Amino acid sequence: MFRTHAQRTMDMTEGKLFLKVLFFSLPIMFSGILQLIFNAADTIVVGRFVGKEALAAVGSVGSLNNMIISLFIGLSVGVNVLVARYTGSREDANVSNTVHTSVLLSVIGGAALGVFGFALARPLLELMGTPMDVIDLATLYIRIIFVGMPVQMLYNFCSAVLRAVGDTKRPLYFLTISGIINVILNLVFVIVFNLSVAGVALATIISQAVSAALVTRSLMLMDGPTHLFLRRLRIHRRILWHIIRIGLPAGIQSCVFSLSNVIIQSSVNSFGSVVVAGNAAASNVGNFVYQAMNTFQQAITCFAGQNIGARKPRRVLSSMYACLFWALLFGLVFGPLSCIFGTQLLSFYSTDADVIATGLERLYIVCGPYFLCGIMDVMTGVLRGIGYSLLPMIVSLLGACAFRILWVMTVFVAVPTMACLMISYPVSWALTFLTLVVIFAVLWRKLRKGYSAGELSAY
Repeated sequence: MFRTHAQRTMDMTEGKLFLKVLFFSLPIMFSGILQLIFNAADTIVVGRFVGKEALAAVGSVGSLNNMIISLFIGLSVGVNVLVARYTGSREDANVSNTVHTSVLLSVIGGAALGVFGFALARPLLELMGTPMDVIDLATLYIRIIFVGMPVQMLYNFCSAVLRAVGDTKRPLYFLTISGIINVILNLVFVIVFNLSVAGVALATIISQAVSAALVTRSLMLMDGPTHLFLRRLRIHRRILWHIIRIGLPAGIQSCVFSLSNVIIQSSVNSFGSVVVAGNAAASNVGNFVYQAMNTFQQAITCFAGQNIGARKPRRVLSSMYACLFWALLFGLVFGPLSCIFGTQLLSFYSTDADVIATGLERLYIVCGPYFLCGIMDVMTGVLRGIGYSLLPMIVSLLGACAFRILWVMTVFVAVPTMACLMISYPVSWALTFLTLVVIFAVLWRKLRKGYSAGELSAY
């Protein structure tokens, strides 16, 4: 059944922003948290029913997987900004061209990533210093994950379109369905068929295929400019250029962020499989806090994009303040809570006392001040939303990524402990946030003077 464009979307250029930002963000937050819960089922199932080596294998590939896919995930940010901008300026033809270009790009890019990741999985894991007692399991797991890369990319790009026009509820419904499938298949493949890490990987890509099919179908059933016609799938070169121009810096930023995490993961790997397992479990717990805050980065990107398209730059500032408030609030609440209940949360992943002790150390250092990461991400999102994707990339690369790599090469060498390694995270967030605030303040002066029509139509 067709639903009208107005029924499914949100006009971000009118009305009070404070609660509108929250109502827009909550479905994204619940979607992300649900996705994390269902993804955590992978680590919980293997940790409980297979062993700590399997837990370490699944946990050790996360940073590598993120590094490889982050470039195309960044391009989906370009899709999000473009659709929001064209929606705000009421350019329906450009919205439609962006939808059809992005869907085809996601499938092509996902297939290329799948081949690349499958072929280079083992050499890259060896380069990271993955412990030899888990490298075979880790290689098997990540290769299966990369087989499903086209459907993962398709879901991300289609969801970016829906978020840009204010439809954040249906991705929540789709993730709920696919997540339940994932959990059921995890238990069946691991407990009944004894497939170990291969079972949880297969469950992941099957559930991702379901969510990709549902979100694609939703675009095919919408009316208005976001309606997807399969026969009209093509790459519009001008649209592709704008997607790359906005999304590539975001992708490079995410990729290098992940590279710095890979380097840190390599340092973690040097402590052995027990520490790797504890770090993986704590990282999973921390991801829930991060998701709650990162929701507002996605929100400000959409709100800033639509309001710049509608030539209402003052609403960008109001949207930014609202998103900073909510990100700070959620970070200050959920970060400390994850530390207070750390032992209970980590026990879901493993009952090994040494694994839990290692995980707690990471939680105290990283999740306690996690609010710094949340407000840093909001500043990155607002700059991307108004069209400045290169600047936050440069700042983030220097303030977070280069800083962490330098930290590993200097401070960590002098004090080779897990605590010293983890401290690099909150310090880098604080430095990057302060720099982004200064940059936005300079750009805001330009926005107050008013964008010319040529600048606004540059997208």
